[in-house]
Amino acid sequence: MRFQKIDSNLFVQNRLRFARQMRSDSLAIFQANDKMPRNGDQYFPYRQNSDFFYLTGIDQPESVLLLYPDASKEDHKEILFIRKGDALSRIWEGERYTKNEAREISGIQKVMWLEQLASIQQNLIHQAKRIYVNENENLSVQAEIQTRDIRIAKEIRERYPFHKYHRSQPILRYLRMIKSHPEIELINHAAGITSKAFHRVLKAVKPGKKEYEIEAEIIHTFIASGSSGHAYDPIVASGAANCVLHYIKNDKICEDGDMLLLDFGAEYGHYAADLSRTIPVNGKFTDRQRNVYQAVLRVLKQTIDLMVPGMTLEELNKEVGQMISHELVSLGLIDRKELKAKGEYAAYRQFFMHGVAHHLGLDVHDLSDRNSPFQAGMILTCEPGIYIAEESLGIRLENNILITDDGPVDLMAEIPIEVEHIESLMQEMVLN
Repeated sequence: MRFQKIDSNLFVQNRLRFARQMRSDSLAIFQANDKMPRNGDQYFPYRQNSDFFYLTGIDQPESVLLLYPDASKEDHKEILFIRKGDALSRIWEGERYTKNEAREISGIQKVMWLEQLASIQQNLIHQAKRIYVNENENLSVQAEIQTRDIRIAKEIRERYPFHKYHRSQPILRYLRMIKSHPEIELINHAAGITSKAFHRVLKAVKPGKKEYEIEAEIIHTFIASGSSGHAYDPIVASGAANCVLHYIKNDKICEDGDMLLLDFGAEYGHYAADLSRTIPVNGKFTDRQRNVYQAVLRVLKQTIDLMVPGMTLEELNKEVGQMISHELVSLGLIDRKELKAKGEYAAYRQFFMHGVAHHLGLDVHDLSDRNSPFQAGMILTCEPGIYIAEESLGIRLENNILITDDGPVDLMAEIPIEVEHIESLMQEMVLN
């Protein structure tokens, strides 16, 4: 295991929280992710379904969780099913979890082999009045490939059409937004690894480097630090590419005089960090680059101050729109007449096209209710930007913010961001 063992109490408490939100006489069914085919006889590296990991800590395919809080038998209240290893699988894939290992990781006392699932599940379904099924309800997802959760849910609906069915996602969305102390620690650790990678990048960036060479420095640090890798496809965008919001080709040469926009984050223990920095390829900001950068940095600092309990994403984006508009006027990109003629939103959106924040957790765009007011325990990104395509100049700065009752806590406050600090570190690397 690359990451330090996670206390099973995290998963025990997550299941208890979920069970408290279930209706009476209900059975909830959760599936581990499929292995995803790559090509030929190869598979993509396995990544567990985030909801399944949240409830179990189990990180292997062919696993099923049943939750039935009102079961007549105590050992039927929660059951974990896992695939039994055999001689062939041990030779080709290594050891699978034993029952004891799965029990220790998840805190679930009733662990059974997967071949026992059909009879036990049918028995519990016949006892239950309601069934909770799960699917990915991330607002930005329009996937053509059906998850195992969805496929199995369809099969169950067809076989047991007279039960009442409920969605698990509304409960999970509410629960996953609020991070417990162990989750905060995991995200903070991912942020620390991300910080190490950024310092390594500062040593490596110089004119003539390929973007993918910079990406290689990042993944080197991640793997060497016990991360499972990137929490999402990294953006290493120089020159005009830093105005492309989701640029992931990372194949251009970093030219002298260009700015390099970096957006990357480590995944540690399945939890994500999400950092953005924009730095000069030659280690020195021009006056124009500095002015635009400082404008974005001012907005970042002002926005973080607003990230307190009770604020909503809609209200935050509205406040940021006003800040960005003010900075764009100061930079000579729009004038006050344009603001009045087009309206503030239309005027600033040509230079700042995305939202300023999103929830962060097991997924980089974590399961959340965007309309829910901020509460203590939430972790969100703060990522203002200004993108001037005509000047091939895009600046984005992003830190990860923990909401608390005592004010926002910047989990990336120690990562270099001030112009003088960036220049000093980059010049220091050149001298050495």
